[in-house]
Amino acid sequence: MRAALIQIKIAYGEPQKNIEKISSYVDKCMSSEKKPDVIILPEMWNTSFALPEIELIADQEGYPAAESVRKLACKHRVNIVAGSVADKRKGKIYNTCYVFDRKGQTIARYDKVHLFSLMNEPAYITPGGKRSLFKLDGILCGVIICYDVRFPELSRAYAMEGAQILFVPAQFPHPRYNPWMHLVPARAIENQMYVVGVNRIGKENNAEFFGRSMVVEPKGDIVICGTENKEEILIADLDPSKVKESREYMRCLEERREDVYKNNKKKNHP
Repeated sequence: MRAALIQIKIAYGEPQKNIEKISSYVDKCMSSEKKPDVIILPEMWNTSFALPEIELIADQEGYPAAESVRKLACKHRVNIVAGSVADKRKGKIYNTCYVFDRKGQTIARYDKVHLFSLMNEPAYITPGGKRSLFKLDGILCGVIICYDVRFPELSRAYAMEGAQILFVPAQFPHPRYNPWMHLVPARAIENQMYVVGVNRIGKENNAEFFGRSMVVEPKGDIVICGTENKEEILIADLDPSKVKESREYMRCLEERREDVYKNNKKKNHP
């Protein structure tokens, strides 16, 4: 599977401008000689974290931002993990990742589970309550969003369900450069699967986003890593057989000890 990671600046609170930019980048991806099988976008690309205005500028049940990406998937016959958008449904705002297949069909929708209190996200956004497992060209995949990557239990749950690729659209700023550079590879190593992290760039209020989007293979090697503070399209080939090979060679998932990990009423330490 060939993946294209779109690492870009996002216009604060300007959905139409961002829709036009994403459309341009997807068209650019598909005009390349190395056409991707899947395109991945960053987190909250339609509005960014313009939270005070989010009620007015969020998508309404996936329209218009997510719908514009659905049409691009259909037009180019390409799978798109549409990062995430601010999406209003039944009076609540969610941080939502839509996934579209080559026919433009919505095959998955994931609402960010862990909301980032340092950016006051819980005051405006409703958390999701379930995982989203889906297949792209026959390959089992999962998705989490940004802050979710700090919670290994969520990624592990996907791995135990057989996911071979985990997508992570994000908005990681300085000073959390090192956590990003370590957490994304860690989720790949401990779960023996590909992890594809797509991070934005650009300055916004007091935050500076650094990019460094990356693809990490199951053994922890970084296949490709984006330039810091540069808009670009990253292309990488993912080989699902490496997931099987890694899990058969080192049987970490099979050799887990749930009996030890569970909280015991009786403490076993002094």
